[in-house]
Amino acid sequence: MKKTLKTIASQLHLWLGVTSGLVVFIVAITGAILVFEEELEPLLYPSLYKVRQEEGEKRLSLDQLIHTVKARYPDHQLTRIFIEPDGHRTIITNLKRNKKDKHPLAVAINPYTGIITAEREEQSAFFPVVLQLHRYLCMGETGKVITGISCVTFLLVMLTGLLLWWPNRKNRKHRFRIKWRASFKRLNWDLHAVAGFYVLPFIFVIALTGLVWSYKWVNNLIYLTFDGMPPQKREAPINLSSGLPADSHFERIFSETNLLLPHEGKVTFTMPESDSLAITVSKSDDEAMISNVVSFLYFDKNNGSLISERLYENETKGFKARRVVFPIHTGSLLGWPTKLLALLAALVAATLPATGLLIWWGKRKKRKRNAEKLSVTGARNTTRPHVRPEMSLKKTV
Repeated sequence: MKKTLKTIASQLHLWLGVTSGLVVFIVAITGAILVFEEELEPLLYPSLYKVRQEEGEKRLSLDQLIHTVKARYPDHQLTRIFIEPDGHRTIITNLKRNKKDKHPLAVAINPYTGIITAEREEQSAFFPVVLQLHRYLCMGETGKVITGISCVTFLLVMLTGLLLWWPNRKNRKHRFRIKWRASFKRLNWDLHAVAGFYVLPFIFVIALTGLVWSYKWVNNLIYLTFDGMPPQKREAPINLSSGLPADSHFERIFSETNLLLPHEGKVTFTMPESDSLAITVSKSDDEAMISNVVSFLYFDKNNGSLISERLYENETKGFKARRVVFPIHTGSLLGWPTKLLALLAALVAATLPATGLLIWWGKRKKRKRNAEKLSVTGARNTTRPHVRPEMSLKKTV
């Protein structure tokens, strides 16, 4: 029974690995690149993110800065504003040509001089392209289906691989260490089985949390588990005041946000699609023990007054559980230590399809050689002359 189970596991591990191997490699490599996206982006695009703050230099009014951006791009609509707590960072705005435009233009402005330092089309930038490859294989919804199926397949591959790796009394010592000075064949097996075992818990959790973006029912399951109900649709409230929307309240809103949420963190303005809805302002809490802790405030678009708030501490358990999925998946949960673990796990995961393929190819060649030897031996037996027993007896006498 045990041998039969391992035989089934071996076949599943092989063919599921073959069918999903290429996608797993692409997703793992791109995932490894995205682990340190926040740290690498400013290095790749310094003019978009970095500015020099002279001693005693004060930031210009946010209203003045946004007015400069709008005057430079009169045919675009402002959709978002990103303000980092670091004084040596630009203020970045996202602009769209119209509501149907899915590719925003990122425009960076120096907060001390009001000079626009850089712009870029987001869909053509390095990390957004890597993200599209990671989630959709740059194939839209079709790619999303493929990565979702491959993610589920990879989970089964890991479970069957663990069953095949499971040690017994004879091979227990070899299952926990890599023999670096061994032959290439043995070293390749160790890199696949032993290294795979050590990173399996991390890869399994990363792949499992990745299902949240592939399948809506997985996302809903989180809320059903913790809240007992599916997620509620969250929208910005309607403006309380009437009149024409004004663009001269950004500084007031920013100041009040920092008063209500005094912790360090990135502030994001999200402009509503309709003029009747409020402006959504979110602020992350960089002082929290874990990442992705964010509170939301809603301000009247006409006069800049506060309408309502959604503080993180008042959110439901389901919402908090859902918020923690992203940092677990990306490795940013506890900062650099977990990011390094995620990077190492992703790199090892990227090697598994290649080392597994080499193991399969080696076994295939071995079976082929054995088959050839059997055929040669069989041919010799059939060509050997038949000697009658009585003739052999006469010669012996």
